[in-house]
Amino acid sequence: MKSYTKELWFNTPERVSFINITSEIERGLAESGIQEGLCLVNAMHITASVFINDDESGLHADYREWLEKLAPHDPSLYRHNRTGEDNGDAHHKRQIMGREVVVAVTGGRLHFGPWEQIFYGEFDGRRRKRVLLKIIGE
Repeated sequence: MKSYTKELWFNTPERVSFINITSEIERGLAESGIQEGLCLVNAMHITASVFINDDESGLHADYREWLEKLAPHDPSLYRHNRTGEDNGDAHHKRQIMGREVVVAVTGGRLHFGPWEQIFYGEFDGRRRKRVLLKIIGE
């Protein structure tokens, strides 16, 4: 069995962003040479996420609005912010959107369903954060 590891780095100018990282994951898969296995994509920060969904701008706008209703960016609402932080909402948004995804690798390609793409979700941007890509297989 082979293993491939790569870190992707992001520094978004906005506090909240959704970035389609599918092509970067596909490049890593091609570099790995793995034809059959599993691909893990993991946000390595507690205020960011990785998720799979459709790359449709209306959906992304809906996510922003929905997440803001569930966990508004109002520092006075979160005990976490008593530590001097202002990102209590970002922790909640990450919890909802998820930490990682695992995608099957078949024939050297990501084995997606219709319309599926991989996204990096940022909820406390304007600083450098990383995503781990780990692929194992043959």
